[in-house]
Amino acid sequence: MTTPPLDDLLARLHVVAIPMRVPFRGVTTREAALVEGPAGWGEFGPFLEYEPPEAARWLAAAIESGYDEWPAPQRTAVPVNATVPAVAAQRVPGILARFPGCDTVKVKIGEPGQGRSDDVDRVAAVRDHLGPAGRIRVDANGAFDVAAATGLLARLAPYGIDYIEQPCATVPELRDVRRALARGGLDIKVAADESIRKAEDPLRVARQQAADLVVVKVAPLGGVRRALDIVDACGLPAVVSSALDTSVGIAAGVALAAALPDLYGACGLGTLNLMAGDVTSDPLLPRDGTLPVCRPVPSAGLLQEYAVAPAREKWWRERVAACYPLLPA
Repeated sequence: MTTPPLDDLLARLHVVAIPMRVPFRGVTTREAALVEGPAGWGEFGPFLEYEPPEAARWLAAAIESGYDEWPAPQRTAVPVNATVPAVAAQRVPGILARFPGCDTVKVKIGEPGQGRSDDVDRVAAVRDHLGPAGRIRVDANGAFDVAAATGLLARLAPYGIDYIEQPCATVPELRDVRRALARGGLDIKVAADESIRKAEDPLRVARQQAADLVVVKVAPLGGVRRALDIVDACGLPAVVSSALDTSVGIAAGVALAAALPDLYGACGLGTLNLMAGDVTSDPLLPRDGTLPVCRPVPSAGLLQEYAVAPAREKWWRERVAACYPLLPA
């Protein structure tokens, strides 16, 4: 990976704040720093609570996008799923209307402060909207223990669940959920997300046979090429997801999905629909359920419109400087 001098990186930085249409995992406004490099644009947007050792991987991904070429694609477009946050069931049709052509939906479950009946009602509303043929996936973000996860999945099974993403926080728990589903005759796969992108050893999931597939994100793994290496080493089918990115970050996810030899269906790269703006006049939104492989170019006007206040820009620049010495080799 090309590593530019820190001064060069900071000179190319633009920091933006874009409001969300609906809160997503507690985020109401998405802040990110964009870098204009010689190869294109990169996005550095670790969530605000992430400390420099973890955020440094996000900076590596932004530098790769801005300063290096991505791997050659094996496909020119990538299918994407719709994403339904932890909203009330009656809001589901309005959210899905923003994802034309998507026949796969990922539904957030396990939201703090909500009951499991809320999860069931939300999934039921998605199935009503999709009809019998569409795929439904659920994402718990590690919210449950083994018993709670398997109990809820038994209630959700009649709605036809493709997989549950990160039902529990630990790898042994994922393995136990997978075994419990098999014993119970429930044909629901287990996908690992946080156990890949936040783990010191992302290959442990495969070694312990704790998942049927992996969900990978470019930024938390340190870039497109490193994510490809991890998927290859895991030896499991992969789905690519985003981290509430602008079109710049989404494009890196599309580049990864396009380069994967074993892509497991639609990817979670349609999340720009959850945001109330973007940095380019041609946002990377799903059309007929797919996204093209491309490199979006932000417009000066939108960078100015969504620019953060000086104090926030200073905070992000200091954050980049703190992460820079920790960039992975």
